[in-house]
This record gives sequence, structure tokens and C-alpha cells, in this order.
Amino acid sequence: MNKKWAVKRITLNLASVESEKLEQYCAITGRPATDVIRELIRSLEQESFMEGAGSKRDSSSEDSTLREQER
Repeated sequence: MNKKWAVKRITLNLASVESEKLEQYCAITGRPATDVIRELIRSLEQESFMEGAGSKRDSSSEDSTLREQER
């Protein structure tokens, strides 16, 4: 085993539409799903640093704001 990686195996539950989208993306790019998902997770790290450490977003208040805007 490559010692570069500390391995933690996870199971990811996807809706069929999400699964198809991932499979299509992988087929087009020729990249394995593991690499695509790993890259997306790494991009989340960068986004959190840009937003400020420790700031949590309240999705329920965002949802209600969006519903108000739709009316």
C-alpha cells in the first residue's frame, strides 16, 4: 500500500441522478470517481478559509429567506 495516503474508507449514498452525473463526468474526463470526490472535498477546505474559520451558516434561515424572495 502506498504510504502517502492515510486511508479511511467511506460509503457515499447518492440519488440516482447524482450517481449518473458523477459517472458521466468521470467518463468524459477519464478520471475515477474517487479522484473527483477527493478534489471536491479539497476545494471545500479552500472555500472555508475564504469565508472565515468557525463561521457556521444557518441553512434554515437561508431557506426561509429564499422562500420570502420567491413570493
